[in-house]
Amino acid sequence: MLEVRDLQVNYGAIKALKGISFSVEEGKIVTLIGSNGAGKTTTLRAICGLVKVKDGKVVFKNNDLTNRPTNQIVAQGINMVPEGRRIFPNLTVYENLMLGAFQRDDKKEIEEDLKWIFSLFPRLEERLSQKGGTLSGGEQQMLAIGRALMSRPDLLMLDEPSLGLAPLLVEEVFDVIQKIHEQGKTVLLIEQNAYAALNIADYGYVIETGRIVLEGTGKDLLKDEKVKKAYLGG
Repeated sequence: MLEVRDLQVNYGAIKALKGISFSVEEGKIVTLIGSNGAGKTTTLRAICGLVKVKDGKVVFKNNDLTNRPTNQIVAQGINMVPEGRRIFPNLTVYENLMLGAFQRDDKKEIEEDLKWIFSLFPRLEERLSQKGGTLSGGEQQMLAIGRALMSRPDLLMLDEPSLGLAPLLVEEVFDVIQKIHEQGKTVLLIEQNAYAALNIADYGYVIETGRIVLEGTGKDLLKDEKVKKAYLGG
């Protein structure tokens, strides 16, 4: 479904990505793990057209999306939940969700998707008229995921969804990611919580300083001694 080929991104003189290549198969959960500054977020931002690709290609469903405008990439079926959630704090929960569907005009299906999101996140339905900025961190993360799902993406990309959340909420968020996957969504997950990510991932890649240094199934990477030592606390 998604092919990233020899992707290179520079921030001035700094080479953030040094030729990353990986693929995301339709219907799978794929995770990219690595430490802070390894290039995980830059990879997602390059796929979404938020940073300029110096070299390499982003191919989605056989279409070259490299350096295309972000709105065109969303229209092709890719959406991202950014790190830090980035909801609209002065808009209500309902207004935030409906912004996710701004490119759609299928009103009946939009209503059906809202019901599905409320089944995933009952607390959002309870707080429908509440301003997004008054929600807890966990509720804001739920809202950010719900907003992305309202665009009906074929590929949902999640950037550090567990960041700053209490352990119980982390568990809840990962349960929801699995439920979304069970509904047929393809997921590309960026996480510092390597254990949680690899536990639900079909396949994973390890990024270090702008390069992919290791790959394998989620189960295999959990057993890998290098991964254990670097990312799983031994």
